[in-house]
Amino acid sequence: MTGADGRRPIVVGVDPDPEKRLALSWAADEAQRRRLPLRLVHAQGTPTGGYRSGEVRPSWEEWNRELHGLGDRVLRDAVSFVETRQPTVELSTLLAEGEPAWILHEETRNASLVVVGSWHLSRRRTLFSAPSVALPLAAHAACPVVVVPEPEHVTQQPAYFVVGVDGSEHSAEAVNLAMEEAALRGANLRALYVWHPPLLGLLDEHAALGECRRVLAETVAGRTEAHPDVELHHEVVRGHPVDVLTQASEHALGLVVGSRGRGGFTGMVLGSVSQGVLHHARCPVITVPA
Repeated sequence: MTGADGRRPIVVGVDPDPEKRLALSWAADEAQRRRLPLRLVHAQGTPTGGYRSGEVRPSWEEWNRELHGLGDRVLRDAVSFVETRQPTVELSTLLAEGEPAWILHEETRNASLVVVGSWHLSRRRTLFSAPSVALPLAAHAACPVVVVPEPEHVTQQPAYFVVGVDGSEHSAEAVNLAMEEAALRGANLRALYVWHPPLLGLLDEHAALGECRRVLAETVAGRTEAHPDVELHHEVVRGHPVDVLTQASEHALGLVVGSRGRGGFTGMVLGSVSQGVLHHARCPVITVPA
């Protein structure tokens, strides 16, 4: 919900597990940096699972009462956490019934950013599966979506952000947001165009790399005028976009990509590179719609 002063809040999905607070911490700090309100959202599903065959299920009224009581406690604890961490941030809360991805998608219509958490279960299996929140939310959101992984990764000095560029409208918007994020933190920015050679080879590789450099230079041109304190580095790197961006962001403050792209960044509803880095990156990933 947009505030009376026209400011769009940062929205964060609140995990019921009190041990998982990195997304909440990131959102609270970002709200403080941007001087924006913070909206804490906890979404509750439906009572369709969790019962053994033949087990007597509680009445709808009983379930609804217990679920709301639990949700209220989750939000109270989250508010207390944020008030301790960033006491000057303006807070509001929403306890909603429904699938978290759908609830948070609706919030993107009037938000500056939507922040969610995630954590890797193993090297082969993560929570970014079909019923998860992050992928469907990033695919359809009307505002940038930030996915903060658990556990917290180790950053590097001097601090830097990474942004993927491919010349599309989405990647141009990603560069704009990446510049803002770097400026807010006094960090550097690495803008990367990843060239993935075609499987059948290319007759004039030199010309192809030259075109990549031209697109990258045009995309970042003039961006430092609004943020002159940001030290910008841009380069063309050969390889697979997901591999290169994941490696480049290993110790970054964050990785920013367009939610869709072209060339090496093409994909389905959510770009294949966006999906890939959401699976593999160990730093916060920000997907930006055009």
